[in-house]
Amino acid sequence: MADHQEASVTLPSDPASVAAARRYVTDVLLEWGLPDDADTADSVRLIVSELATNAVQHTFGQSPTFTVDVRLERSEWLRVGVTDSHPRWPRRLPAAVQQDNGRGMVIIRWLTAEAGGRLSVSPTEDGGKTVWIALPWPAGSPAHTAGTC
Repeated sequence: MADHQEASVTLPSDPASVAAARRYVTDVLLEWGLPDDADTADSVRLIVSELATNAVQHTFGQSPTFTVDVRLERSEWLRVGVTDSHPRWPRRLPAAVQQDNGRGMVIIRWLTAEAGGRLSVSPTEDGGKTVWIALPWPAGSPAHTAGTC
């Protein structure tokens, strides 16, 4: 079993890419041994959907692509990051009752905290940012080494 596994995909900043990002991460997690019906898999799918949606909607066409990175560190921590080239970092907005959108980061923070994880944002060399979540890898889930490294 490898100490560190990585996989990534770069997609166009298009609404159709949200589903593609979710499918990609689901396939990687399955390959690494996380059952599709695991609570962590459900949380990660929703988090990736929200992060990818943010990368498409809130970059105002200034980021032609976004990248999804998936890392498994020592079979202990699963890290998922979504990178775009827009300089504005995510902001915590109040979740107003009448608000139709703007709750993505609230959902991401809640799911991450609920799973015992953490959220961070880091700058990129080109002036963009990566929004990372780190979640504990579920005990008992093997981390297969085939294919993605």
